[in-house]
Amino acid sequence: MPQRQLPRWSELRPLIGTGLGTRSPVERRLSAAHEIADLRAIARRRVPRAVFDYTEGAAEQEITLRRAREAFRRAEFRPRALQDVSKVDTSREMLGSRSDLPFVFAPTGFTRMMHHEGERAVVRVAERFGVPFGLSTMATTSIEDAAAAGPQARKWFQLYVWKDRGAGAELVSRAAESGFEALILTVDTAVAGARLRDARHGLTIPPSLTPRTIADAALHPAWWFNLLTTEPLRYATLAGWHGTLADMVNKMFDPSVTIDDLAWLRSMWPGPLIVKGIQNEQDARLVADHGADAVVVSCHGGRQLDRAPVPLELLPAVLDAVGGDAEVYLDTGILTGADILAAVAMGARGCLIGRAFLYGLMAGGERGVERAARILRAEITRTLQLMGVRAVDELTPGHVRLRQA
Repeated sequence: MPQRQLPRWSELRPLIGTGLGTRSPVERRLSAAHEIADLRAIARRRVPRAVFDYTEGAAEQEITLRRAREAFRRAEFRPRALQDVSKVDTSREMLGSRSDLPFVFAPTGFTRMMHHEGERAVVRVAERFGVPFGLSTMATTSIEDAAAAGPQARKWFQLYVWKDRGAGAELVSRAAESGFEALILTVDTAVAGARLRDARHGLTIPPSLTPRTIADAALHPAWWFNLLTTEPLRYATLAGWHGTLADMVNKMFDPSVTIDDLAWLRSMWPGPLIVKGIQNEQDARLVADHGADAVVVSCHGGRQLDRAPVPLELLPAVLDAVGGDAEVYLDTGILTGADILAAVAMGARGCLIGRAFLYGLMAGGERGVERAARILRAEITRTLQLMGVRAVDELTPGHVRLRQA
């Protein structure tokens, strides 16, 4: 039996680490995140409950969102062995240009509510990672300021059709002048969906100072300090508005939009035109016939019509209907790199992600968004290698199937 002895300090010292080093508190916090779910858990602690629920929540009973995530859980890969995957190509052509990864940072509203850096942080990360960035009509950073923050980024501008067509035309013109390469028309928001979490919180833009929010400030002082000491939180395209999302949508957006409005946009926009919010194959064919270069099979993250079709399940029918006349993208329920690859294998050109990067933004600002992008890139790379696939472009429907529920 070996003889026991107390270790010397010189032997212990190399084994002891504080985990602190020279890293900042934000970097230490983010270093504990190994998947998007970890960023979500950090985000939940960092921001007021109303802000987290705005990002997390969906419409009514949130059935659509749960079904969308469950569909991705049912995706089963069919890997091949004995393939040389020492190097894999994660890039993907989108709208005629190569993206380093097969996803887009989706346009999201009120992004500076999640973190004061807002859209500027997201477009800077998009620029570094070589992926497109979507700017929403409901953004909290102007078209011009977002463009300046990421001058080399691929930028897509998302438009809702307003009752005031002149105001919409002005936004389109500003986007073109600021170097945005594509226009996204969202068509699933004739009226506001019933987002009950927001209603129960009494959420407004900007947030109202009430006894409830003042009490919450004590639990999230950093968030409130940043809100109150940086530029005012407001819609960049709606000066002076104060109220709820539903009130704004129902006041400003036009529920009488038809296919003729797509022709109107096509006449004034010279670049790629994307239609987002397609929820059946007939509409996909219709917009392709009327000039859309791409469609996004989307249920708005489950935030509009509850019990809407699940995009991943609808994807094959849309692909058949479009028949290669328009690129097909997909969103909703995407939280991992494997989710993205499942959609691409089934035929999507790429995916739009929203909550995944917003969790990172809430968890740590620009560094949190970068952490989310790094996690997704690592998951995409590793999943390709374990599937025995050397490039995203080599994925086919034969690589994945949806198991029965």
